[in-house]
Amino acid sequence: MTSGVGARERAMRAAEALGVPVDYGRRRGLRPQREPTRLQSIGLDAQQRPAWLRPRAAAAFLRMRRAAMQDGIELQVISAWRSCEYQLGIIRRKCERGQDMATILTVSAAPGYSEHHSGRALDLASPGSAVLEEAFEQTPAFAWLQDHARIHGFALSYPRGNRHGIAYEPWHWCWHAHRVR
Repeated sequence: MTSGVGARERAMRAAEALGVPVDYGRRRGLRPQREPTRLQSIGLDAQQRPAWLRPRAAAAFLRMRRAAMQDGIELQVISAWRSCEYQLGIIRRKCERGQDMATILTVSAAPGYSEHHSGRALDLASPGSAVLEEAFEQTPAFAWLQDHARIHGFALSYPRGNRHGIAYEPWHWCWHAHRVR
């Protein structure tokens, strides 16, 4: 399921050829993300595609989703694990639409640096909410996540004004083993 170090390096070099700065990670305070050797299904995403996380993150998410449902909150997965090659495709498509690299890198991490590669990150929504839009912060699902996600080891990765220079993403949550209570 994962693509390996060689594929990650190729995707990172291809991204540099598209205009991602060679020192992108250092400038943004981002570390390269390793893809997990094992992934576990968390079911289907909102577009009915298989969604995967590393096993411990998957178990934590499934527990969190059950807890949310008990409180009347439905958490929909928009995106979970994705390879460096997939991330490169996102960057390429944005370039093909005429977006400049500086703008792209405020809303998408460069290949090799996305938390999604780690198998610990999720983009979430709720039924009827705008997908991958700041308006998600106005939903009961976001309020529930703010109050309960940390109990399950999840944290909001890109709050307003984050040090990485990535746009505010109220939908993007990442699991951290050391944060589980």
